[in-house]
Amino acid sequence: MVHSPNRVRLPQIAMSAVTAVSIIGLTACAPSSSEGSSEQQDSSQVEQLTVDVLERYDFDESSFTQGLEVAPDGTLYVATGQEGESRIYRSTIEGEELASQDLDREFFGEGITQVDDHLWQLTWQNEVAIKRDADTLDEIDRVNYDGDGWGICHRDDGGEVIFSDGSDQLRRIDPDTFAERERFTVTMDEQPIEGLNELECVGDDIYANIFMTTDIVRINADTGAVEALIDASPLQNNATPDPNHVLNGIAYLPNTSGAGQEFLLSGKRWPDLYRVKFVPQ
Repeated sequence: MVHSPNRVRLPQIAMSAVTAVSIIGLTACAPSSSEGSSEQQDSSQVEQLTVDVLERYDFDESSFTQGLEVAPDGTLYVATGQEGESRIYRSTIEGEELASQDLDREFFGEGITQVDDHLWQLTWQNEVAIKRDADTLDEIDRVNYDGDGWGICHRDDGGEVIFSDGSDQLRRIDPDTFAERERFTVTMDEQPIEGLNELECVGDDIYANIFMTTDIVRINADTGAVEALIDASPLQNNATPDPNHVLNGIAYLPNTSGAGQEFLLSGKRWPDLYRVKFVPQ
């Protein structure tokens, strides 16, 4: 994720079927080996999608958004970053705040996901995951993990949490203990895709935005193969000019399915929250 002015920044890259592949080698977080396997896929088989904006909502432009999640009841969870400023809050989609908790000042907040009646929240380089009550957001527990924490999502059908660290690998995590089970590589056109960032799990799919671009990839959760490349560049970025104020935040809207699936998309210090569908280009 674009975490702070101190994080290595990637150049903006033109949107195309090979955008994600061109990320290779530009980030420095890749683990040295993969314990899982991945299925290679020709990019010609990758769907080319874009965003159809259905509605726009006002969003808190002070939020350095690192994680976005919609609860089953339709309320919104937002996790923000920056040391000394990180917090997590719950609000209505219209922006009425219902609960909020600050992180310890030394923590840089990252992605979040809901697992039943609790949430997991990552920290960037603190190697700490915080378990929270899904209603009050009160802290329940802390656990440690190795390396960076970037994005996270709960794959209910698979009984696992998926975890990104900015590399070309995703981790499978136990949703209760947060113990790591294995890692697998994400590929497109027989090439690993680095810069995997904010995540959202929907059934057997994992959606990941690519660090410092307006590309989102849809990944087969079992094989690691990219099955769709989504160009989100039509979204208006109305944040104050800053290379860190980029697209970040993907949340699936419950009770939408199939061709009618809808998502919320936003970004770091964006004043806008967009309700969208992913449609063919």
